[in-house]
Amino acid sequence: MTVISLKTSTSPILERHDATWQDYVAIRSHPDLEWQKLSFHRGWLWVNMGKEGPEHASVSDLMTAIFFAWAFLHPDVPLQSYGRCLIEYPETHACAPDLVLYKGENIPKYQASEPRRIDLRFQRPPDLVGEIADTTLALDLDEQKQLYASLGIPEYWVIDVKGRRVFAFALAKDRRYRAIAQSEVLAGLQIALLEQALERLASETNTAAANWLLQQLQRQA
Repeated sequence: MTVISLKTSTSPILERHDATWQDYVAIRSHPDLEWQKLSFHRGWLWVNMGKEGPEHASVSDLMTAIFFAWAFLHPDVPLQSYGRCLIEYPETHACAPDLVLYKGENIPKYQASEPRRIDLRFQRPPDLVGEIADTTLALDLDEQKQLYASLGIPEYWVIDVKGRRVFAFALAKDRRYRAIAQSEVLAGLQIALLEQALERLASETNTAAANWLLQQLQRQA
């Protein structure tokens, strides 16, 4: 079974291309397994049991702070961040993106009687998701990218921690992602600014980098 293979593996990563939805559910719901990341799409099952490192956490929090910086300048636009929340379309899709952002109306709201995840049979997909790639760049630009495109998520970011790069994509009419230089969800936010904020982490805190980016956006307004 998938669960036994995972528990006895010396690696914190499990990847299978012949998994079933039942395999995924067995891991997601197993009381003794503490997974950090979990994805399922067309038989591809990926599980990360490793712990989040400082660089990953710092960059993830920086990107979330940038969401709040943009929201500060656009107080009339509803935004909700659900980073790392489990998202499912039962039988076909599951993911827990590092960054999850809803914009506008019909933002999911958790009800106490519901499972602790977003069910896309009843809720709309996020407007933007992102992955912080400190060790998973190839996967985030391939399998994860295919997964999010198939869910119809309008915008996808991959943040390359080591290379201080941001790969940003918008969903085209053919349901394929195309590279963009400016966010279409967060109007006016240049992807180059995100990369400059990332570069500042080499010498300053993530809160200082977020504050710098806010100042740049204020000058553009």
